[in-house]
Amino acid sequence: MTTPPQGNRFGFKDLGIGIGLRTVHYPHILSTWPKIDWFEVLSENYLDTGGRPAYVLDQVAERYPVALHGVSMSIGSTDPLNREHLRKLKALADRTKAHWVSDHLCWTGVLGRNTHDLLPMPYTEEALAHTIRRAKQVSEILERPLVLENPSSYVEFKGSSMPEWVFLARLAEEADCGLLLDVNNVYVSSFNHRFDPVKYIDAIPADRVVQYHLAGHTNKGTHIIDTHSDHAIDEVWDLYALSCRRTGLVATLYEWDDDIPAFDVVVAEARKAEAFRKAVSAPDRRGPAPRRPAMSAL
Repeated sequence: MTTPPQGNRFGFKDLGIGIGLRTVHYPHILSTWPKIDWFEVLSENYLDTGGRPAYVLDQVAERYPVALHGVSMSIGSTDPLNREHLRKLKALADRTKAHWVSDHLCWTGVLGRNTHDLLPMPYTEEALAHTIRRAKQVSEILERPLVLENPSSYVEFKGSSMPEWVFLARLAEEADCGLLLDVNNVYVSSFNHRFDPVKYIDAIPADRVVQYHLAGHTNKGTHIIDTHSDHAIDEVWDLYALSCRRTGLVATLYEWDDDIPAFDVVVAEARKAEAFRKAVSAPDRRGPAPRRPAMSAL
């Protein structure tokens, strides 16, 4: 019998199963204080905001564990780091007692222009060295380890010299970062770029994973778009099960950001993760091999 892995190298807690804090759910949350393990907070929505959003966040942070998740750090850009943004981010993390702060392995703009999109990285030695330096600087400013999420992508750079999973693993080790492993993003990118998602999962350093993302997507036949607008498909749950057996119990969050249904619907989808988490505590139960994406449509 194999002993399940025990935690991550940073000592971050397994917060259980959470969902994103969304404005459409404010009334339900404030009136019921529902049973949910934790909330993920989109950092940019609260950096320069007072009034009701700040009030709700403070109330939530008093009652639930929270983690911050951002979309504009632009860790891969050649523009200088936005230190004012990072100072505000640190203040928000301190105020909410956030368990960790995460953003995406991507760039969002260059030459002072923000595209408001998560753009793919060229996976080269030069880009890796550049991103390692910047990740270390961010961790120093935030005074906590930076956690980076693998992106979903639709195009690749021809000049890349290594696959994304090698780049991400080396970045995490050399910059001493945590990883937010978005299992749906792995599936989406594997379909779009025709790689084996199991190979990706197996290459990720398990003790670096401090959080999971799960979500639904939109399959257009020739490609998949990461829309966060539906239930997760079975293949994504299979990949989650595989990864859980490697990492042990890790904080898990279900993302639902478009066509957002009632709070209880989102929570019910998130709670599907419980069965897979329980299986981690029963290491003799291996379960079926994960299903690969169907490539025939391509």
